[in-house]
Amino acid sequence: MSFASVPHESRKSIDRAGHILVNDHANPLEYALAIELADQWRACHAYPINTFQATLREKIKNYSDGSIVAQRLKRMPTIIDKLKRFPDMQLSNMQDIGGVRAILGSIKEVYDLAAEYKIKSRFAHELLTERDYINQPRDEDGYRSLHLIYKYKNARNPNYDNLRLELQIRTKLQHTWATAVETMGTFLGQALKSRQGDQEWLDFFAITSSAFTKLEKSPAIPRFKHLSTQDTFLAVADAEAKLGALIKMRGLSTAVDFIGENRKGWSYHLIILKSLERRVQVKSYNRDGLEQATVELAKLEKEASEGRKIEPVLVSAGPVNVLRRAYPNFFLDISEFVKTVDKIISSASRGNSS
Repeated sequence: MSFASVPHESRKSIDRAGHILVNDHANPLEYALAIELADQWRACHAYPINTFQATLREKIKNYSDGSIVAQRLKRMPTIIDKLKRFPDMQLSNMQDIGGVRAILGSIKEVYDLAAEYKIKSRFAHELLTERDYINQPRDEDGYRSLHLIYKYKNARNPNYDNLRLELQIRTKLQHTWATAVETMGTFLGQALKSRQGDQEWLDFFAITSSAFTKLEKSPAIPRFKHLSTQDTFLAVADAEAKLGALIKMRGLSTAVDFIGENRKGWSYHLIILKSLERRVQVKSYNRDGLEQATVELAKLEKEASEGRKIEPVLVSAGPVNVLRRAYPNFFLDISEFVKTVDKIISSASRGNSS
């Protein structure tokens, strides 16, 4: 398999490219060169995340059936947005350009897997940071997951050493919530994932997340920790009623026309979401097609930046049926979230009438 090499340019040059990308008044030629270098910098993370996911697949064989492993290269618009939101961040040190994710059956499995990674003799890469958003969920929006940030080390292939990667470990319920936030952000044209947008929607997802903590018996979202389980469920019902959230979500999750090949073998997938048309196109590539897929991704992102209403992303999660479970947000599919919230609201109604 052919993987992109680390660019020959210095880290200082890569950081300068990042500064140009967030400058609204950048010279067009400088901007084009900056995008090209940023694309090369992103592409070189494919090799490290591929080795990470191979290790992860071996590890989760001992966990519950239905566990999912997925990997992705961060979308360029998301990279640029993150650089804008965090002015002190440098492109060369962005920790999640390459990301690997494990979706497991329970919180216990999340921490068991994390513990395996922390045994130094079994995992040579350098752990830089651990962010535990499960025991300390984010108060502003209710986000929950466990993040391990690594500096890549490989004695057999040191060319990629020191690239930073993010391993996310979360439960299926946490994943259901997070992908619903992304899906509604796309549908509403708001960056809900980045804690930006309509406050009513942000509050709805925050209280819903706190209700999910009750289901998983984990720490509540700090601003709602004073609420009992019943009061939390009632607050979800109240927030949902004000927005008519589930009606909007039900209509959304049944209106997608999926186009693509259902390849059985391991492959990379270029997902092209056309949210205004509610259509999804998936182009699948075998192991030897990664370079072609990366080039196609950059081409589509350029078209999107020039006004074409598409959202392309390159991911790897195995066959298409697994892909849909790993990235339901790119298929505008939040049916599992809707089912769970429905049950919470029904439980609130029963408790209120007793």
